[in-house]
Amino acid sequence: IALAAFFLPAREATGPRPGFDWVGCGLLGVFLTAILSALSSGQRAGWESDQVLAEFAVAAVAIVSFVWWEWRTAKPMLDLRLFANGPFLAASAVSFVLGAGLFGTTYLLPVFVQTIQGMTPTESGLLLMPSGFAMVLLFPLAGRLSDRVAPGVLIGGGLLLFAWSSWLTAGVDVNTGFWLLAWWTVISRIGMSFIFPALSVGSLRVLPGTLMAQGSGAINFMRQLGGAFGVNLLAVMLERRTMFHADAFAATQTPDNGTTAAFIAGVSELAANAGLPPFQQAPAALWFLGQSVYLQASTLAYRDCFLVTAFVFVAALLPTWLMGRTASPLGSGRAAGPRGPTPRGSIASRRA
Repeated sequence: IALAAFFLPAREATGPRPGFDWVGCGLLGVFLTAILSALSSGQRAGWESDQVLAEFAVAAVAIVSFVWWEWRTAKPMLDLRLFANGPFLAASAVSFVLGAGLFGTTYLLPVFVQTIQGMTPTESGLLLMPSGFAMVLLFPLAGRLSDRVAPGVLIGGGLLLFAWSSWLTAGVDVNTGFWLLAWWTVISRIGMSFIFPALSVGSLRVLPGTLMAQGSGAINFMRQLGGAFGVNLLAVMLERRTMFHADAFAATQTPDNGTTAAFIAGVSELAANAGLPPFQQAPAALWFLGQSVYLQASTLAYRDCFLVTAFVFVAALLPTWLMGRTASPLGSGRAAGPRGPTPRGSIASRRA
């Protein structure tokens, strides 16, 4: 707050404060509450349950009503004309993916090391600290580069780094070391450091000056929306893939499986050495077998989630390329602004 008060310029506009779009805010709030609640409840209540179907229906009505209202009201909370600009639409898609990847992996990795590797919450937090320091050190450099290098280059490179990090993390298991996991996370945050400033520059320079404030808010909203959906969808995928792998493993645990029989015999012997009575040794061995199957299935499910994250970030290279076709470094004569020339496809050029 102190730095913002010292460095950020004051508002140039004077006069009465514009009214707030309470109707649009309310409709958007209903949509987000309903859709995220449905995604969170689907696995527990059933995807075809009355509760989940009703929440999906409410979400559909709310988002359609929100779009209709924002298109008609004089002072919309989210000016939908922004998304008629192709490069800005592409930047919004990249921002959505960025939020999903950032929040999703920040959710997955600590849960993995606590449930599979047995780390404490403090240790899982320390695992993410080096990546935070990496972002602090690289943000100033990335900010300067965003003024000199085409945004598409920085964003594309950052997306590839994050995808590479997710690809590496897709090989995680119970024996993966602390510092190796920390290094993989640092790679992803290095990519993030170069994406954030370039995305802000690349998304706003294609807009006329009158839509700059709306565009800044929209890009940040898309990133937060991506984060909310990313966490929920990855949680759903994690649970469903765990069930899938657990069923596959359970189907192989039969009396004819020599490995399973040897495993149960070994655990029964350990239970006997621990002093369990004979009638409890076999149930204890079967329980331990079930836990082992679940942990292996859960590990494979985490791997699947990290792999999907890598593919999604690679897919985000397409909207990055579309955005880069119009966006250019500052000072090249094509930056949008109140006095500069308007890029092809913008709102102002279509009106002209």
